[in-house]
Amino acid sequence: MPKYNDYPIDECAQGAEKFISKGGKVYQKFTCAGCGSRQTMDVPNVFYTSGKCEECSHSTDLTVTGCNYLVVGTDILDLLKSK
Repeated sequence: MPKYNDYPIDECAQGAEKFISKGGKVYQKFTCAGCGSRQTMDVPNVFYTSGKCEECSHSTDLTVTGCNYLVVGTDILDLLKSK
């Protein structure tokens, strides 16, 4: 099973804000503490403190395990470059 990079939720939310403020969509991701599968939240631009696994139904406390995010936009490089 691959090793996923999860970071403190506050750091992720803060980092994602720069993409959200420029019109990007950000989807929170996390690793299930129960089965280890990678999960993605359905609602963009929202960070949750817990997530329920679609594979095993385990509830993971993201304030403990951390998370990451996926950025979706028309041109991610433009989002990174814009001020």
